[in-house]
Amino acid sequence: MRKFFEKLVEGGLLISGSVSSLTILLIVVFLFKEAGGLFNTPSTEEGYVLAVHNTNEVAKLSPEQLMDIFDGNITNWKEIGGNDVEILPFRLSDLTNYYSEEELGSEFQYVPQKISELIGKEPGIIAFFPEQYLLQEHFQGKVLPTQNITPSEFFGGTKWYPTATPAPIFGLIPLLLGTLLVSIGAIVLSLPFGLAVAIYMAEIANHRMRDFLKPIIELLAGIPSVVYGFFGLVVIVPLIQKTFDLPVGETAFAGSVVLAIMALPTIITVAEDAMRTTPRAMKEASLALGATQWQTIYKVIIPYSISGITSAVVLGIGRAIGETMAVLMVTGNAAVIPTSFFEPVRTIPATIAAELGEAPAGGAHYEALFLLGVVLFLITLLLSISVEYISSKRKI
Repeated sequence: MRKFFEKLVEGGLLISGSVSSLTILLIVVFLFKEAGGLFNTPSTEEGYVLAVHNTNEVAKLSPEQLMDIFDGNITNWKEIGGNDVEILPFRLSDLTNYYSEEELGSEFQYVPQKISELIGKEPGIIAFFPEQYLLQEHFQGKVLPTQNITPSEFFGGTKWYPTATPAPIFGLIPLLLGTLLVSIGAIVLSLPFGLAVAIYMAEIANHRMRDFLKPIIELLAGIPSVVYGFFGLVVIVPLIQKTFDLPVGETAFAGSVVLAIMALPTIITVAEDAMRTTPRAMKEASLALGATQWQTIYKVIIPYSISGITSAVVLGIGRAIGETMAVLMVTGNAAVIPTSFFEPVRTIPATIAAELGEAPAGGAHYEALFLLGVVLFLITLLLSISVEYISSKRKI
């Protein structure tokens, strides 16, 4: 009976582990599957076409060039390799500026002909209109070829404008730099405090003080991130704005401070556990040779537990990189390349959280957000591998 019960428990544990592993694998497969279609998606909005005059020498336009044209930042074709002609952006809603309702027809049945006619007589025009209004025969213009979003545009792009028309822009660089800036700042702020508290709890504090501090520090890890976000928004953001005389307090530095507070429990707990594993004989030998307590901590305990301390730092970075809600509330959410800690930034997790609900399922924006998730997954995977490697290199 006992052996049967043991086999039953063993089978249950095996099934539980298998289901957990399979679930994780399916999540990863789903993530990569949803993200993989981005590079097969046209760079222009689906169902629309771009057309220019027949004499226009420009053969293709990048999404950034299209955005600059329709925003009025590029005003002449010669700026992008074309003729010396002023650019005339045209959208379907502009058609009534050229033709009356009578000319367009009572049910706008003449719209395709009028669009074709307008493109044929305006040398500088670039028209963006639904594909259904494109004449199949005798079209008086040149349709620009449809291009797919390329990996270089995503991974090397410096702008993130997912709702721009006629071509959305998905550039990873500003989001990646914002994520790294906030995360590195958080570790720089939290590491000295976390290491100091870990040393105090492991080697200096008495049992009563350790028993008092340990639950409080562990309680910090259980506070919801939205509470940290509210605290940062109400206390830290105004303080930073006033102290540094900034136009706004929602900056990368505010995100770093909030994340530093959130990373402290992880760093303190892991580093303290690593220090407490130092053999008692090593500490007593150091003291017996005449070293002071601080010399023993510096020369014996920290070198022995350096792998555990490093693991604590890496785990703290992982906690910071993956945080969403608190960062979303205090960093300003500006998808631009940061030049200092005192500017608004946007991180990858915050972007996914803020935009996924508005992105049409299966569209380019939706797939781009999943690809951001892949990037975040690879970063955290690299950190996890680093933790395992560092932990296996324990110095004795």
